[in-house]
Amino acid sequence: MFFRMVKGVLFRQKGKMAMIAFTIALGASLATAMLSVMYDVGDKVNQELKTYGANITVVPKEASVVSDLYEVEGASTIPTSYLKEDELGNVKTIFWAFNIVDFAPFVSTEVNIDGRDVTMVGTWFNHHMSLPTGEELDAGVVSMRSWWDVASGRWLDESKDGDAAKIMVGSQLADQLGVHEGDKVSLKGDAKGGSYEVAGVFEAGGDEDSQIYAPLDLVQDISGTDGLISSIEVSAITTPDNELSRQAAKDPSKLTVAQYETWYCTAYVSSICYQLQEVITDSVAKAVRQVAESEGAILDKTQLLMVLITVLALIGSALGISNLITASVMERSQEIGLLKAIGAHDQAISALLLTEIIIVALLGGAIGFGAGYGFAQIIGYSVFNASIALSPMVIPLVVLLVIVVTLAGSIPAIRTVLRLDPAEVLHGR
Repeated sequence: MFFRMVKGVLFRQKGKMAMIAFTIALGASLATAMLSVMYDVGDKVNQELKTYGANITVVPKEASVVSDLYEVEGASTIPTSYLKEDELGNVKTIFWAFNIVDFAPFVSTEVNIDGRDVTMVGTWFNHHMSLPTGEELDAGVVSMRSWWDVASGRWLDESKDGDAAKIMVGSQLADQLGVHEGDKVSLKGDAKGGSYEVAGVFEAGGDEDSQIYAPLDLVQDISGTDGLISSIEVSAITTPDNELSRQAAKDPSKLTVAQYETWYCTAYVSSICYQLQEVITDSVAKAVRQVAESEGAILDKTQLLMVLITVLALIGSALGISNLITASVMERSQEIGLLKAIGAHDQAISALLLTEIIIVALLGGAIGFGAGYGFAQIIGYSVFNASIALSPMVIPLVVLLVIVVTLAGSIPAIRTVLRLDPAEVLHGR
């Protein structure tokens, strides 16, 4: 009898039930889309921010700290201590190796061009690596300096024949020397000199515009630093800092065993720096704080926005459900009054109403979930040009939210039911 009554109401008031299902579906779809994006947005935002440069720099212990290298005016760009080039592959052997999305080594030297001393930087441009783990990796400044504009010519590519003996010149220096793409520049270094073809002229918008960039092997040969590098820039996907990571950054030895394991096994920028120091001999790895802190702040604000949108959408759904259910109850007031008159308790009537609404809510929630996951993919491809992965946490969260919102929206209707007086209702008052 109970389920016959439920079935009868669902078909008799199919218009209102459809509206309730539609309202729940809207809330569920937005919740699904926002939660899916929120759980996957961390990696997506970090990947986007990687295009704006490295967030970790590794230098020799004897070298100046990273802040000195980047912030002290007049500091020399010529290194006095070095790291070992043959340890570069170790960068991809740390615990968070898959979070290292790009890296590049650097070595600087002074070269003389027509009596002028110029800084020459050796690095990887588009270097292909076959790692001991079997992983294939293309790394270098082409992807790490995506904002650089090659005004004329092209990027160097180590895989192309002849590019190993070519150079790229900053736009400011090119104007001063009067050189262009295809010209040859004679320069002399500490160990070797020669004439080198200009493959391209680039604009970086900084000190690099007055420098020469060339393949790492070429600059090592010119400066007599074979097998040595002065620094490594690393782009890593990181987790926003919290109190534990800040405490560990100061002194990991002061952490408890449990805290140390949590910190070491979480992709904080401080833990990745620590792991890099473990695999690169006599090195100091430091976060480029402007980049690392911006990543954390942007990610936190983005996730907070997602949560707020979800909460507001669910509140709106709850209000809409409340109005629709209350209207449905008022239309059925005589039916409910009759049930009360023949002995039905408030609990039984409330259970009947809740069963009807939960069935409609689950149907609307299922439709909303499917639509919401579709919306998440649209957001993913529109904003990040990538699909949004479905987190296992999203499904139970959406189910829980649909039930909570439905129950919250049902409270006014249930209170109306409890206040109904059978005598008044049946007499039309």
